[in-house]
Amino acid sequence: MSSVPEIEAAIRQLAPNELAAFRHWFAEFDSTQWDRQVDRDVASGRLDALADEAILDQQEGRTKPL
Repeated sequence: MSSVPEIEAAIRQLAPNELAAFRHWFAEFDSTQWDRQVDRDVASGRLDALADEAILDQQEGRTKPL
């Protein structure tokens, strides 16, 4: 199973309880991948400009408390 269509076909054949287990696994997997990407972006400085902009907005009173 190496192509997206093959994976999609296999998912369609899952029993409801297997689909629920797959959903749970994939949500965890996707979240972990997202966290790793954000960590790489932070480490490389790709988010520095956004952070600087947010800090400036806070300092100049253009933010609201959450």
